[in-house]
Amino acid sequence: MKSQRSILFSTLLIILLFSIFSCSHKSNSVEDIVVTDLDQIKDSGVITVLTMYGSTSFFIYRGQDMGFQYELSEQFAKSLGVKLEVKTANSIQDLINKLLNKEGDIIAYNLPVTKAWKDSILYCGEDIVTHQVLVQRSSSKIKPLRDVTELIGKEIYVKPGKYYNRLVNLNEELGGGINIHLVNNDSITVEDLITQVADGTIPYTVADNDLAQLNTTYYPNLNIKLAVSLDQRASWAVRKECVQLAEAANKWYKENATSPSYKASTKRYFEFSKSVSLPPILSLREGKISHYDDLFKKYAKEIDWDWRLLASLAYTESNFDTTVVSWAGAKGLMQLMPRTAKAMGMPDGMEQNPEESVKAAVNYISAVNKSLKMIPDKQERMYFILAAYNAGLGHVYDVIALANKYGKDGSKWYNNAEDYILLKSNEEYYTDSVCRNGYFRGIETYNFVRDIMTRYDVYKQKIPNKES
Repeated sequence: MKSQRSILFSTLLIILLFSIFSCSHKSNSVEDIVVTDLDQIKDSGVITVLTMYGSTSFFIYRGQDMGFQYELSEQFAKSLGVKLEVKTANSIQDLINKLLNKEGDIIAYNLPVTKAWKDSILYCGEDIVTHQVLVQRSSSKIKPLRDVTELIGKEIYVKPGKYYNRLVNLNEELGGGINIHLVNNDSITVEDLITQVADGTIPYTVADNDLAQLNTTYYPNLNIKLAVSLDQRASWAVRKECVQLAEAANKWYKENATSPSYKASTKRYFEFSKSVSLPPILSLREGKISHYDDLFKKYAKEIDWDWRLLASLAYTESNFDTTVVSWAGAKGLMQLMPRTAKAMGMPDGMEQNPEESVKAAVNYISAVNKSLKMIPDKQERMYFILAAYNAGLGHVYDVIALANKYGKDGSKWYNNAEDYILLKSNEEYYTDSVCRNGYFRGIETYNFVRDIMTRYDVYKQKIPNKES
């Protein structure tokens, strides 16, 4: 009897263990299904995109999410009928790790196509061809280099990594003679080197063609036609098992690569000129800055500003052109982003109305002023307000935090907080624990504040302060 009970107990134990194993295995299978492919994404109503901060991928500008890869992600999500959620990674390897750990559904970034990664991920979307180019100035006085053999004897400044490695290899291929300068300063980025080429500080640098193309929209004197590397394929990617999602991305790109929205995004980042040529004062003899002086005088009182400062802001933003639309979508005399304009009370369809534009801008300045009350000095706060007008309040909060953390005075702009708006394009700083808003091309804001204040000084010298 005892033996029978032992046999029965053993049998029940085996059945129980088998049931537990089966349930566990079944649970894992269900979990895999829940987080996997296109059908589940549509059921959830959200697609989580993984990308990296950068001028060609994703950044926050004037409080709005922007970037070429971000806009394409938005278009793709819309085609699926789902909402977009964005998560950022700190490196390409981090992107892949996050994808494989199921922290996101798809990588929306120019991910290099390599044999090693093909074993674990599935490439999809546009098959992009990238390469490295020589960034050089082009003018009537400077003849651009047209062949890599002409690099012999030239001074080229590059960051460590792939650009330096490529030049070292190229130098060996040519038998030596290229003067390669390695820029180890962590506070200087590739885009900083491109800017230095544009302003003549250095003669040459090397960058990926998409980054170089974007920068030609800021600096039209750049020539980027000389390729210095072989082509490298790049694409979006999903996990290996997400075949449906990959097919959807392939289909979307094939059907939309020539669509108006796709073309508009391409033009916005890689073709639309972001350099501005400014006109002279309207009439020095009559003491007029613009046709809108009366509006500046009327509304500057509400924020206790000199009307000429408000005029200088408008001059920098729009050249006093009420019809202009910026590359980022800002509109009208004061160049407010659509969402900001609406929040500040501008009626729909009134973006080109100069008074409504000035009124909304003054409302925004007033709101930012209240948000920056931690800066006690009124004059100093004005500089921060101008910076926030250009960059968005989030980036200004970041630079205040960075300045305070690294030994500068976060309540002073010149030579203090402004130093860190420049560093917001550097990964070491925009990934710092005190930063909340990621990458930003800070040189624009740095120059924006200085340009407005310089022009304001000219206005004060030449235009009487007549308020009515």
